[in-house]
Amino acid sequence: MKFHWRDGNRLQLLENGEEFFPAVFDCIANAKKEVLLETFILFEDKVGSELQRALIAAAERGASVDVTVDGYGSADLTPAFVAEMTRVGVRIHMFDPGKRLLGKRLNVFRRLHRKIVVVDGEVAFIGGINFSADHLGDFGPEAKQDYAMRVEGPVVHDLHRFALRTIAPVRPRRWWQRRGREQANGYVGASRGEARALLVTRDNDEHKDDIEEHYLQAIRDARSRLLIANAYFFPGYRVLREIRNAARRGVRVRLILQGEPDMPIAKFGARMLYNYLMRDGVEVHEYCRRPLHGKVALADYEWSTVGSSNLDPLSLSLNLEANLIIRDHTFNRQLHERLDRLLQEDCRRIPLERIVRGYWWRAPLAFVIFHFLRHFPELVGMFPAHKPRLQTLQPAPDPAPSSPTPAAAPSLQREQR
Repeated sequence: MKFHWRDGNRLQLLENGEEFFPAVFDCIANAKKEVLLETFILFEDKVGSELQRALIAAAERGASVDVTVDGYGSADLTPAFVAEMTRVGVRIHMFDPGKRLLGKRLNVFRRLHRKIVVVDGEVAFIGGINFSADHLGDFGPEAKQDYAMRVEGPVVHDLHRFALRTIAPVRPRRWWQRRGREQANGYVGASRGEARALLVTRDNDEHKDDIEEHYLQAIRDARSRLLIANAYFFPGYRVLREIRNAARRGVRVRLILQGEPDMPIAKFGARMLYNYLMRDGVEVHEYCRRPLHGKVALADYEWSTVGSSNLDPLSLSLNLEANLIIRDHTFNRQLHERLDRLLQEDCRRIPLERIVRGYWWRAPLAFVIFHFLRHFPELVGMFPAHKPRLQTLQPAPDPAPSSPTPAAAPSLQREQR
């Protein structure tokens, strides 16, 4: 499914759970017809419980409610938690669930990593924030720094159509049945603002590198500034080369990466790339207040993006992702102000002298990493992608009144789709 640029959108940047969760829950509380929600992680903590209550209330008011979670990120949902929603009509779909081996989840690749909410086809949310309490500051030192956005306007139609496609896949046409391009006529929603926006997705079929291509084009076109804040920074060779080339031609390039990572390997991998980038003028700043989970970027004074895609092999070559690409001076300025404040208050700039010192022992490893990144897409393409499953979770029928079985939390039946 390919989308087109939409004019006339109203956008609101949301930082962390403190801004994101109240906006989403308030919107769901006012839902009249429909709630579509996709998330990588849904936990049974205070955030998950509040979301559960909001979805139940929406379903009891008569709204159609569909929730899609990932079979790896949300594998620990209990039957009781699910049953409380399904018994009032909430449909819960699990993307590609997998069996555990010795208590470990092995279905780590090709995950549904998107975070999308669409309410009544009129308001949408997209970004990197999961439905879990670790996106709130009171979680403690491990609370995540992240971003999302509230969207109104014609691009919501594309988000709505895309979210519906997830739970009701359309059988793909043969090549001779496809139109040369998707027609953009028809109702796509009233204009609500002035921002131009484009929904860009990544899958393992027809859109394998769409998000990466938009990043590459923005980096190549940059003439003044480039600012990228990304949690898991281990991009392909093409992205690294274009970032370096941008700095060489005089663009001020700043990267905000993890200084206090939730996964130490993310910091180790990114640091193997520092010398390659910094020797040509790229500024590397590490966010040190808490783990960085954001996936945002801006170029010059108009282009920006917010979404679920990291700049690493999982997001760029394996996972299902969704980003919104924006062309709007006002939103670009707002995002820049937020990120610049982050740089000034909670980041440390990594000096080139520190990276050069001791580089002799890192050089062989960096050489291997560069060649790995250069050929990673081809390596992944050698392995066939398994066919993902979408299972709809339903509570088992209540036992007959004469049954001697004592009341208990309903077990789950899974309807494979």
